[in-house]
Amino acid sequence: MIVGELTKYLDDWAPPGAAWEKDNVGLQIGSRRQKIKSIMLCLELNDEVLKESLQKKCNFIFTHHPLIFKPIKKLDTENNSLAKLIDKLFKHNISVYSAHTNFDSIKDGVSFELAKVLKLKNIRFLENEENNQFKVVTFIPATSLDKISEAIFSAGGGIIGEYENCSFRSSGEGTFKGSDKSNPQVGKKNRFENVNEIRLEVIVDSWKLNKVISAIVKTHPYEEPAYDIYPLKNKNVNYGAGAIGELEKEMNENKFLSFVSKSLKTKALKYCEGTGKTIKKIAVCGGSGSELLTQAISEEADAFVTADIKYHTYQDAERKILLIDAGHYETEIISLKAAQQVINNFIPKSSGIKVLKYSGSTNPVKFYKQ
Repeated sequence: MIVGELTKYLDDWAPPGAAWEKDNVGLQIGSRRQKIKSIMLCLELNDEVLKESLQKKCNFIFTHHPLIFKPIKKLDTENNSLAKLIDKLFKHNISVYSAHTNFDSIKDGVSFELAKVLKLKNIRFLENEENNQFKVVTFIPATSLDKISEAIFSAGGGIIGEYENCSFRSSGEGTFKGSDKSNPQVGKKNRFENVNEIRLEVIVDSWKLNKVISAIVKTHPYEEPAYDIYPLKNKNVNYGAGAIGELEKEMNENKFLSFVSKSLKTKALKYCEGTGKTIKKIAVCGGSGSELLTQAISEEADAFVTADIKYHTYQDAERKILLIDAGHYETEIISLKAAQQVINNFIPKSSGIKVLKYSGSTNPVKFYKQ
């Protein structure tokens, strides 16, 4: 298997188009033609991860946090640690791929995995994404309906939740008059024509739009295919931020704090007091998710587990919801299990390619105990 085959699969699983617009995801270093030996997964890449990757003969590294996030102005390998690391990666022919906010925003992504670790049921997005879908409408003769609709579906159009190949079709009459330079598939040039057509409508994610339009133009029998593109304000049921679900059995606040600590293997939790009622409905967001506090409260969650919470955010939450900062690393590292499973499902068993998780910790945060 080569790098390009795996990155295409990963891009389909966590589309780069679903990432925050200022994020940097996808293949960061390497060649798509390179043959993969084995794969190392980590939250972020540093010298220790690289060292273990070399020891275990991994020449493809999957990271959650992008190695290259801000524009690089200099590659001074004597005075810049990132430049030194990039230099080593090139010398050892190691490819690096990152799935960051696109991994956050998919079903069974970072926040969904956090919800599963906390044993939540009926998991759904805490807040669905908006304004990233279009409705595409095209007008086609009935004889071309199957060919064109199949091309649209293959290009990624017509996906709503757990359903594929979703469309609406209605019959109508189209009219046209071709010029001297036209070459109409139906009728004759310089003559007003009436044609029975099918109006085909599908929903398309914004990052798939160009591919869907190309599929229409390529398969449409008309010289000048007609199509409309409508921006939608719908909530996208397939992508979102955070997650929310319910515990099997409710707990008091102290017991839930203990449960979170044990589940995430951390003895350091920061929190503010909630309502004092039992905990049943839980909102979560792996990594920095405090901007979702208002949504968690409006969803009537009893607790919200996330990280990187500021002082005044605790004030906003106090006695309204049990707000817990369980650590950025701790709330995200558990997601590598999902990435490992996804990649293992794609790689042929006969390939001999191993998918390994870094055995150490890349967490820069330490806790002082007196």
